[in-house]
Parts: sequence; C-alpha cells; structure tokens
Amino acid sequence: MLTVLGILLGFFALILKEGQNSVNSHLVILTGVGSSISMFISGITGSYLSEKAERKKIKEELNRAMLISDEKDEVADEGVKMKEIEKAMLTKLSNNMEINRKSTQNKKKKRSKSIREKAETFATIVVSFVNGLSPFLGGLVPLIPFFYSSVATFSTFFISFTIILICIILLGVFLGVISKESIPKNIIQMVLAFALTLIISIFLLG
Repeated sequence: MLTVLGILLGFFALILKEGQNSVNSHLVILTGVGSSISMFISGITGSYLSEKAERKKIKEELNRAMLISDEKDEVADEGVKMKEIEKAMLTKLSNNMEINRKSTQNKKKKRSKSIREKAETFATIVVSFVNGLSPFLGGLVPLIPFFYSSVATFSTFFISFTIILICIILLGVFLGVISKESIPKNIIQMVLAFALTLIISIFLLG
C-alpha cells in the first residue's frame, strides 16, 4: 500500500502543480495494477528462493544431526538384539540378515525422507504464494475509488489516501494483537511509516 501511495502521490502532484482539475483514472489504474503485478511476481519468486534456500540449509543440518543420533541408537539396539538371538540359537547369524536389515533401514529412510521433502516443498509453495498475493491485493485496495470514476479528482485521491490510512491502522491493530504488545504503539509505528512516505514523496515531488 505504501508503494501504491507513492504512485498516487505522483499523479496527485499533477493536480497540485500543473493546475489540472483531474487525471485520467485509467492511467492511475494501469500504473497501480502494473506495480501490484510486479510486487506479486517479486513476492512469489523472492520468497520461494529464500524459503527454499533456508529450508535446504535446515534440512541439511537436521539430516546431519539425525544421522548421527539414529546410527548410534540403531547400532546399540541392533547389537543387543543380535546378541540375544545368537545366544538363543547358539550360533552366529549369517551376513544375509545384516544385509536385509540394512536394506529395510534404507527403505524406511527413503520413505520418510520423501514424505518430509513433500511437506517442505508444499510449505514453501504456500508461503511464497501468500507473500506474493498479499502485496498484490494490498496494492489493488487503494485503487478501488478510481474504478468508479473515469476521471480522478481531488476527492478521488483523498478517498484513496483515507483507505490506505485505515488499512495501515488496522494492520497496526492486527500486529499488536498477534504479538500481544501495545496496540496503540503498533498503530503509531504504522502511521509514522505512512506519514514518512507521504512527507518524503511530497518533498521530492515538490
């Protein structure tokens, strides 16, 4: 929304500086939607690559840790079992049992590994899609007033700015609730981000 706010301020400057009474809403919508699509693709690809790299690193660390502990536990357990069986049979077990045991263990590891990989891949895709869809929808919401008017006037931009401010405040409330921190504090932080974007954009455009 702050990204779209900067775009809207650029068009709004035309009304203030160039002496125009209105701006073509079609141009505002195209620019805003184009930016939202860019944020959508950027959010998906950037999040997917970063999540994939992070999960790969975590998986490698888990594999190393699990391999060490599993091998120790399995060797200890299997050693006790083998000794008990050998005592009962009064003979040494054949190497075929060892081969079959290792084959069974490898199959179990491959099966559990494939399930875990599928779960990690699914989680990465979901997180990437959410990270792409969120900024896309957030960029479209401020453009709603422009869909109802062929020409954007001062009032159209004012309504759009108000929508952004309300959403920013609601986001501050949401962050305060889920983090169990002060809601007013989070609202103030979000409003300051809104105000900072507004001030910098006006300063540069002015």
